[in-house]
Amino acid sequence: AEQVKRAENAGAQWLHIDVMDGHFVPNMTFAMPVIKSLRKYTDMFFDVHLMIDKPERYIDEFINAGADGVTFHIEATDKPKAAISINPKTPVSAIEKYLDKVDMVLVMSVEPGYGGQKYIESVNEKIAYIREKMGSDFDIEVDGGINANNIDNAINAGANIIVAGTAVFNDDIE
Repeated sequence: AEQVKRAENAGAQWLHIDVMDGHFVPNMTFAMPVIKSLRKYTDMFFDVHLMIDKPERYIDEFINAGADGVTFHIEATDKPKAAISINPKTPVSAIEKYLDKVDMVLVMSVEPGYGGQKYIESVNEKIAYIREKMGSDFDIEVDGGINANNIDNAINAGANIIVAGTAVFNDDIE
């Protein structure tokens, strides 16, 4: 924590944290408990570099521990996928320059943070625009307010991956 504070006080904005598992690479280093404990001492961007086998198993745990960005090696997984997300009020233009660099866009159809919100219909225009620009092989995921009454709107706009949390877990499915 003292070293992190020194780096931050010297002007560092990011902290690159190498995570090694002793399998993908021969050395072993930090893991989630260290990241979680360091997060208490700084708001710096934690750039977590996973040099571990099958990193997809742990990405959520590293994020929950405090990682802001997670990088993993293509050689360490057989399921690589890069994605970017936008909130309902964010224009597609904010991510347009990244579209050819990712495999999927997650379009939030509610303001993120709370389940049970109403689907914001205006996101259908964003979905349709992304689908037209990126073609049929590109994944578009929609998350928020999806239920049996509006799922067709998202699909007809071009979404091919649907997140339906409240509708599924609160028995709102017809």
